[in-house]
Amino acid sequence: MTAYSNITENSSIDSVMEDLGRGAKEAARILSQSPTDAKNTALLEAAKSLRENCPAILEANAKDMQAAEEKGTAPAFLDRLKLDESRVEAMARGLEDIAGLKDPVGDVIADWDRPNGLEISRVRVPLGVIGIIYESRPNVTADAGALCLKAGNACILRGGSESFHSTRAIWDCLQDGLQKAGLPGEAIQIIPTTDRAAVGKLLTMAETVDVIVPRGGRNLIERVQKESRIPVFSHLDGLVHMYLDKQADPQKSIDLVFNSKMRRTGICGSLETLLVDEQVVESHLKPILDRLIDGGCEIRGDDRIQAADDRVKAAADVDWQTEYLDAILSVKVVSGLEEAVSHIDTYGSHHTDCIVTEDEATAARFLGDVDSAIVLHNASTQFADGGEFGMGAEIGISTGKMHARGPVGVEQLTSFKYQVKGTGQTRP
Repeated sequence: MTAYSNITENSSIDSVMEDLGRGAKEAARILSQSPTDAKNTALLEAAKSLRENCPAILEANAKDMQAAEEKGTAPAFLDRLKLDESRVEAMARGLEDIAGLKDPVGDVIADWDRPNGLEISRVRVPLGVIGIIYESRPNVTADAGALCLKAGNACILRGGSESFHSTRAIWDCLQDGLQKAGLPGEAIQIIPTTDRAAVGKLLTMAETVDVIVPRGGRNLIERVQKESRIPVFSHLDGLVHMYLDKQADPQKSIDLVFNSKMRRTGICGSLETLLVDEQVVESHLKPILDRLIDGGCEIRGDDRIQAADDRVKAAADVDWQTEYLDAILSVKVVSGLEEAVSHIDTYGSHHTDCIVTEDEATAARFLGDVDSAIVLHNASTQFADGGEFGMGAEIGISTGKMHARGPVGVEQLTSFKYQVKGTGQTRP
């Protein structure tokens, strides 16, 4: 059994995928009992390998970038795909951060004694084998593999076809770490083909795969939710809102809107719709629009936003439900908090939403009323990230409500079991 099975004339996608599944299942059994030191050694050695092999990783990424550019891929998606020395270094530091996290496996979540003398404990355990399907961003290969490993899970990774070479180069470094730590290479595997049929097969492998985590656009998520015979952690698109309340500080508003939209436009925490209280349109709006437009952002707004600046394009109904992942922002005037929350509830994706206000009571109402995985007060929406939450890294932001919600990090990649200890009790 190898951690990377090539598809040849004498094999089929089904047989290769089944091999990956069997290997992962066995590796998961070993990892569930592996000591923390071994897992941390694998992560630290993989980080070292990423740094040592940075030139090879960038060479592989250049192939992916060239192919994407020849296809006419949008600039925002090229940004998600691109690697440079600083991003490779960030991946390495991310692995080191994950190694530094507390190992969740074996944690006693709660324990209690029963009147009959039974001692009951709820204890964290790995999920098992996790299938992760993602698009564009090759750094997810390192983050996902490392998080699964730290939580004692084996994983089968399927990166996007556009990042095929980059994914393989990063995975090679993870394999270096596993080998040096004496852990099975099957603990982190990648699907060795861009054929979509491999994803279809993965979604049916209920005997060997315990959870599916899709990370990408709506089409990918909808396909996985429709076809999977395995439990899915939902990761819908990031239709992120910010509401400028009537008590919003003017300078904070400028800084937070610009950073939330323009720091990196292609990530899921990027601001897509700005809602402005009608009482601050005259005082707050123009400096915000100037900063955005001067920074290269296209603004699509309602009638009152257009009236404030003739550079604003008319917003269509579809704009309120679009995740641009680009330097485009839709802007709307609202009558107050209730209309803002209603708009978010109607058009949002329950991912990340923010209020800017100096009124603590209004902020508390917003944080309580908005039904999203992440809600913020006076902070950039680009903090919607597991690394920024102190979780080392994340596989993605889960917008579902079952099991995991928000950034999916090490702790969220575990389940629990009950351990019951007796002294010979029988039930009457």
